[in-house]
Amino acid sequence: MTALRRRYGASPLHLLLVLASFALAAYAGVRLLKGDTLGVALWFVAAALLHDLVLLPLYVVTDRAAQRLFREIPGSRPPRPSVNHVRVPLFVSGLLLLVWWPLILGRVDHYTAYTGLPADGFLERWLLITAALFLASAVVLLVRRWHESAPRRRAARRERRAHGDSETGA
Repeated sequence: MTALRRRYGASPLHLLLVLASFALAAYAGVRLLKGDTLGVALWFVAAALLHDLVLLPLYVVTDRAAQRLFREIPGSRPPRPSVNHVRVPLFVSGLLLLVWWPLILGRVDHYTAYTGLPADGFLERWLLITAALFLASAVVLLVRRWHESAPRRRAARRERRAHGDSETGA
């Protein structure tokens, strides 16, 4: 057992889970390619190109802009954790948009016929969810800043008390 751990670098359970995930991915790939192999392969290539040539540069530029916006110490490297309060809601909102974009942009005609549900209101809901994500992130940031400043506030309060006591005692 220790020889396997030393040679592989992790536990046998980890190896078993990795092999199971590869088997599941192979099964899904075989099932996916069973119908329209050329269409699926074309979709994967197009998705990879879209991601690497369009989306990756877009979110790198956006992230750099957010880092500059939230840089508190000139020349500081890496960015302060406050930039994550923009990254996380932006990521979740973008993921929701990626998954639901046909409904959000109203690009579906067959949705109501297939589901019996109305296809309207998705844009408004997505905007509300995005606003709620950014609001929650801002509240978390403010609470963190409040807790970070607590020692300074206590020290200032002690200083005021000590200064006030010395004036009244003199």
